[in-house]
Amino acid sequence: MKKIHLLILIFIALATNSCSVYNFTGTGKIDAKTFQVGFFQNNAELIEPGIDRRFTLELQDLIQNQTNLNLVKNGADLSYEGEIVDYRISPMTATADQRAAQNRLTIRINVRFINKNKETDDFEKSFSFYYDYPGEQQLAGATLNSALKDIFERITQDIFNESLAKW
Repeated sequence: MKKIHLLILIFIALATNSCSVYNFTGTGKIDAKTFQVGFFQNNAELIEPGIDRRFTLELQDLIQNQTNLNLVKNGADLSYEGEIVDYRISPMTATADQRAAQNRLTIRINVRFINKNKETDDFEKSFSFYYDYPGEQQLAGATLNSALKDIFERITQDIFNESLAKW
């Protein structure tokens, strides 16, 4: 009976000890306390007003919600900066009378990540994603909001995974 209690105690100790290295957001141990996200200027040829601010805020929110890092304006342990380099609408399929049956919005963002505590984690990389919508719809209002929500959700999660989750 004592052996069973001892085995259970060892199992519990090992199970709770391993949780200190991995957490439910998918990140390992982060050797940082602060982060900053610079303004992601829209340098794409086709300009959509406000997407630069929206993307910057969505990246900040994602990192704040999935880590215990504190957002600061300057001197952070982790720094994200970059620019929106492509905002493109392309026809994907055509109808018999040569009109677009489906269009695709593609956004590409160049990101520079700097980890002051571990320079080997630094990178500069482009992240992109797309949103398909019917050709008869205008990319405005609810369609644009839905497109930006889907695209930014995917890109910010990819940036998070690359910089902190190491997936």
